[in-house]
Amino acid sequence: MKIKLFGKEKNKKNTIEKSGGTLSDKSKFAIVESYKSARTNIMFSLSAVDKKIFAVTSHSKGEGKSTVSANLAISFSKMEKRVLLIDCDLRRPNIHNIFKIDNSSGLSNIIGKMVSFEDTVKRDVLNNLDILPSGTIPPNPSELMCSATFIELIDKLSEEYDYIIFDTPPIGVVADALLLKDLIAGFVVVVRERSTTHGDLQKLLDSVKLADSKVLGLIEVGCELSQKRNKKGYYYYQYY
Repeated sequence: MKIKLFGKEKNKKNTIEKSGGTLSDKSKFAIVESYKSARTNIMFSLSAVDKKIFAVTSHSKGEGKSTVSANLAISFSKMEKRVLLIDCDLRRPNIHNIFKIDNSSGLSNIIGKMVSFEDTVKRDVLNNLDILPSGTIPPNPSELMCSATFIELIDKLSEEYDYIIFDTPPIGVVADALLLKDLIAGFVVVVRERSTTHGDLQKLLDSVKLADSKVLGLIEVGCELSQKRNKKGYYYYQYY
C-alpha cells in the first residue's frame, strides 16, 4: 500500500517485521537492514536542522510506536553514538516493558522535582543507549510536557547525547505529543497495515501541520515479511 499525501517519496522499500520485540544479534537480516534504512533517512532529515531530537508517534494506541521507538534507538546506538530514549507517554507507558527495566521513577518524577536525572536514568541498557522511563503516571501529563522544568532538562541533555528519541502518546488520542514541537526536529509516524486508515493518517498530518511542526517520515508496520513482494510491504517516506 502506497501513501501519497504530500511531498516527494524516496523510492526505497523498508521491510519492518511485526516482531513485537527489539533488535538483537538474532534478528532477521531484512529487519535489521530496514531499521538501518529508516535511520539513514531520519539522519538526512536531521542534518538540515540543528536539533538532533525527534519524536515517534502514531494515530491510535496499539499501532506499534513504542516498538519502533525502541528499535530506532537501538539502531542509532549501533553507530557508536550516545543515544537517549525517553518514554514521554505519561498515560500508557510501555518502554519499560519492552526493555524490562524498573519504572518506579522516571521522567514525571524528575519534572516533579522528586528525583534527579542521574537518580533515575538507566545507563547503558545496551551499548551507547540510555533510557529514561516515564515514571509515576501523573494526573496532569499535558502540563508536565510543556513545563519549564522539562524544557530545561531537554536543553541540558541535548549537550550530553548525540540523539534523543521521544516515544510519545498517539496524536489521535491526546495532544501531548504536539506540545513537544518546539523541542524536536519533527515526528516519525508509525502506521499499521489494516489498522491505520487513510482518514486517521490525514487527521494526524493535519494536526501536525496545524501545530506548525513537521513529519519526518512514515514507517508502516504489520505486514508479514513474505508479503513484501505482493504490494503489501513496508515503506518509509521522506518528506521535504
